Formats: sequence, structure tokens, C-alpha cells
Amino acid sequence: MTHGHVSYGLRAQYGLLVRPDTVADWERGRAVPGEQELTALAGVLWCSPAELIAAASTLREHRMAQGLGVEELARRVGLAAPAYQRMEDEGRWRGTDRQTTALAEALGLGPRALVTATGGDERLAELLRDAVTTRWQAYVKPVVKMLPLPKRTVETALQRLHTEYHARMAATSSWGASGTTGEEGREYLEDVVARFWAATGA
Repeated sequence: MTHGHVSYGLRAQYGLLVRPDTVADWERGRAVPGEQELTALAGVLWCSPAELIAAASTLREHRMAQGLGVEELARRVGLAAPAYQRMEDEGRWRGTDRQTTALAEALGLGPRALVTATGGDERLAELLRDAVTTRWQAYVKPVVKMLPLPKRTVETALQRLHTEYHARMAATSSWGASGTTGEEGREYLEDVVARFWAATGA
């Protein structure tokens, strides 16, 4: 189908006036279709909205990929639609533990995708850096609160990261190479989130 064919289909089947050059911009990633446009585009192309989203990362993208409206997802999660919409628009999830579990189930999100979609990547990185450099035990509860992972899994991962980090720091200190200790530590901490996911198997 040409961009003109898609534009015509959007107008004829869904009453949406979308120019062919706009369709081309969507295809090239220079513009993003709105929710109604994405649903209509999927209809014109005989596919699901999920097939048009390369890699969903936001709550909105995950919701659209599942073909859920704001009202339906809010109902499943146990929130008023305006409250859910506000969180989605802000990219910051503030639901309870129960609502977070329901959100993950409704959108089919694993722990890693859930943290990214709810805007928690930086908070998780901060918790992990603190856990690795200080007493890891104090950070089990805050990390478990963020993630739908068993407490034992989080404990094992944090203990492992803490041990690795301090073993690396001790090794570089004992070599007597001045200036390398700080760099070794920074490199480890920069990669701490990826190390955590590897340690949890999530």
C-alpha cells in the first residue's frame, strides 16, 4: 500500500483526515499517531495496534498495544479513569501495590518492563547504587515495593551485587594502583541495573 492508499483508507473507513505525507512521517518515525489514529491505522493495515508499536516502553504504548481504552484499564486496575489518565500523561505511576500488580497483569508486563513503563528506572538505579555501596539489607523492602519479584529473589540479587562490588573495590585497592579504584567503582555502578536484572533472571 502506498501512503496515499493508507490515507484514503483512514478517511473512507474511519473518517480521519490524514495526509499521505503524515502517514510517511509515521512510517519513518518522524511523527507519532494519536490513539485513535493508531487504532484506525491498524484497521486499515489489517493488523493489531501492538504490531505497529516497535517496542512499547510507556504506559500509553503498552495500553494501546493491548487494545485497551483508558476507562477499561483504569477499571481493571481499580482507579478512576481521570486519575489513571493523569498518571499516564505524566509518565509517573503512583498506584498502590495491589494496583501495580493489577496493572502488570492487565498489560502483560514483566518486572523489567513494568519499572520502565511506570517511570521507575532512575529510582531503581538509585536504590541499587545505595544497596551496593552501603548495607544491602536496608534496600530489600524498597526494591520489593517497586517490583513484582519475590523477596528472596531480591535479597539474593542485592547480596550478590554488594559482594561483587566490594570484592572489586578491595581487589583494585590491594593492587596499589592509585586512581583506578574510583573508576572501577563508577563503571560497576553505571551498569548496576543491568547487573541486577541479570542476577534476578528477570
